[in-house]
Parts: sequence; structure tokens; C-alpha cells
Amino acid sequence: MLLLVLNNFCAMDTEGIEIRIKTPVGDMDSSVDCPSLLSFNDLMVAIRDVMPETTITAFEYEDEVGDRITVRSDEELKAMLSYYCNNVKEQRMNGLLPEPLQIFPRAGKTPGIRNIHGLKVNTRPNDCSPAAIGSIPNNSPSLKKSSAELKKILTNGQINGQDIQYQEQLGHGNGGTVYKAYHLLGNRVLAVKVIPLDITVELQKQIMSELEILYKCDSSYIITFYSAFFVENRISICTEYMDGGSLDVYRRIPEHVLGRISVAVVKGLTYLWTLKILHRAVTVCTCLCDVPSNMLVNTRGQVLCDFGVSTQLVNSIAKTYVGTNAYMAPERISGEQYGIHSDVWSVGISFMELALGAFPYPQIQKNQGSLMPLQLLQCIVDEEPPVLPVGQFSQTFVHFITQCMKRLPKERPAPTNLMDHAFILLYDDGNAEVVSMWVCRCLEERRAQAQGQM
Repeated sequence: MLLLVLNNFCAMDTEGIEIRIKTPVGDMDSSVDCPSLLSFNDLMVAIRDVMPETTITAFEYEDEVGDRITVRSDEELKAMLSYYCNNVKEQRMNGLLPEPLQIFPRAGKTPGIRNIHGLKVNTRPNDCSPAAIGSIPNNSPSLKKSSAELKKILTNGQINGQDIQYQEQLGHGNGGTVYKAYHLLGNRVLAVKVIPLDITVELQKQIMSELEILYKCDSSYIITFYSAFFVENRISICTEYMDGGSLDVYRRIPEHVLGRISVAVVKGLTYLWTLKILHRAVTVCTCLCDVPSNMLVNTRGQVLCDFGVSTQLVNSIAKTYVGTNAYMAPERISGEQYGIHSDVWSVGISFMELALGAFPYPQIQKNQGSLMPLQLLQCIVDEEPPVLPVGQFSQTFVHFITQCMKRLPKERPAPTNLMDHAFILLYDDGNAEVVSMWVCRCLEERRAQAQGQM
């Protein structure tokens, strides 16, 4: 592969290449006489000269199917040039005149509608924190080492902690605390997950990888990630606020409601697995370990999945506590190799729990959370998977759960195949009103119950 790249560069160096910088106000072409000597920083300087008033952190190019590939380093730049050179060769073999290499500057935000409210990364410590709502430990090392790297991915300026007005605590666990907050500059209600970190080199790499994943997500089924900022030894992750909260706090969910929720979750999972970035060392499997708490709803009937960095970080931090996650597939509990089909098990066991209103394995008590000693989860490995009672649920739903919870991973369908299941097809009707009415009714009952206890 290295020889191929070098040969490509040598071929390009004999005549140079033309690079076309695509900007909102027009295109600018630039000639490069010796592409093999071109560095990422050189190209960034040229882009900033063209767009001096915009903070550019990276640029993108399009592959053969039109997908955007982000370039942030010399290594990724070389891959882009090699790809372009191969295209030029093919064009010439077909008697076509080579097109310039088109690059698209990236102005410190995600594609599409992501980060539309201007939230940015803060890498300075400050004294403003949600301490008035709940204390956060402050006895871990600083995050300065990872702050410089994080700027390359997310920075578009800075935001101080005082720009966030914390309103109430939504939840708290081993991994951190979630707050409802208000962004003063963006006039936007947010969910802010504050996670205390003991920074190691490995965890720094995971933070960077997962932030990059969330940064690139652009799906109507994945929670909107606005930004993240560091304060001393804590990372605060700002995401879309869902006023219905996570599904783990609801009781038994009716099948016709759960069907529409299932459609959104399967589509979100399918989207994550179609992201090319997930084919690297990062494994998305770990993000589905506590699925009910990762499924969020609001009073408008939206269902969004929070499968991103905050979940990954919480799971990593939770490893410091002795325990295994109850939603893991049997092969994961056993320490065997696992992949995409392990996520399908996690989805299946979660939907079964939400349908029954109780965890499918009655011998496992989840009162203290989903992490527990391994020996208590051995029944998931040893016993046949549970099955929904046919008399209480439709045959299509029972079959859907049964397929997801096959003991052998290879017997479970992939997320893309789940989309073709009769249960998903039945409820893939875009009817958000069904979920909306159910969420509003549950919240009203919860408020009435709370007032009755006062």
C-alpha cells in the first residue's frame, strides 16, 4: 500500500495537480506543482487565506459514491491525494479530461443541521459549575493534554461555563450527572451530562474517537450533539433536551407504542453501522449496553437514540466498578468475540423488558442499576433465552424479539435485516402522535402522583 501511494505521488509530481477550494461565495483553484511535498497545514493556510473570517478546522472531499471524507492530518491528506490520482488515471484511460480535486472547507461544525445553535468547545478551566444543584468531585488530573487535540475536531471559538445556566438535575449515576440547562447565548434548553474523568492515555483516545463519531452523526434518529467543553477534571457534553426523558423510567409500554419506538431505534442503529468511521478500531457495540436509558422520547412524539460519546464514556468509567452489564449478549458476558449481532441482542432484551415492565430474567434484580457481578448474569449464558407470552402480545412482535435474542450471534439478523421484519414494517408509518399522546399521558400521571404525595 505504501509503495502504491508513493508511485501515485511520483506520477502526480511529474505534472502537478489542480485543487479547487469550494467556498460559499465561489470556487478558488490553486495549482500544486509537487503534491508529494504538500502538507495538511499548507492546505489549511491556503483555505484560511480564502476564508479569513471563518474558523476552519478541517476539510472534506467526496468519494466515488458522493460521501464526504474528512481530512485532519497529513496521513489523511496522502490518502486523499492517492485516491484522486487513481481517479485521474481512470479518467484519462477513458479519454476524459481530469477534473480538479475539489475540497470542501469545514467550518468547525458538523454537516447538515448539527450544532446550529453555536455551542463551542471550552478548554479553559473556570469556576462556574452546577455545584448549586449537585456537587461534582474535583480530585482528578486536569484535561489539558486532550484539550489541544479536541480543538482540532470541535473548536469554533469558545464558550464559558457561565453561558450555561443549570436548571435541575435529571439523573445521577456512577458515570456522572445529567442536568437540564439553558444556553444563554443560543436561547436553547439543553441536556448537559457532566462526567468526572481520571484521564489516562487510553481514555483520551476514546474521548477523541467517540467525539468524532458523534460529531459526524447526522440522523433524525440520533440525539443532536451540540458540543462539549472541559472544566478542570470534568467533561460536559451538551445534547438535545428530550422532555420525556429516557424509557428506563417508564412502566410497561403498550405494543402499539413500542412498535413505533422500535422503528426509530432500529433506524438509528442501522445508521450508526452505515457510518464508514465505525469500521475503524472504534467498536459501536459498547454503546448499546444499557439500551433503555439510551432511548429518549419527547412530548412531540420523537424517539431519539443516545448512542454516542456520553454513553461510551460512562461505560468506560463504569469499568472501574466491579460489574458486568445486564443487557450484554451472552457472548460478551462470556468474554468471547462479538460484533454487530451483539447489539441486536441488547435491543431485543431491552424491548422485551419495556414490553413486560420487568427485566426478562426474574432472577436478576436490577434495582441498583444494570451493572452487577458476573456470577449473577451467568443465567443469560447458560439458560435458553426467554420468550414473550404469545397470549399477551402479537405473533409478529414475539417473533421479532425471538429473532433478536437467538443464543448464537450468527442466527440473529443484522440491523438492516431487522428493517424488513413484519413488526417493523407494520409500525413504520411515521405516526408520531401515538408516541406523543402516550408520553404526555404518562408525564401527566407522574405529575399528579407527585402532587398527591405532597
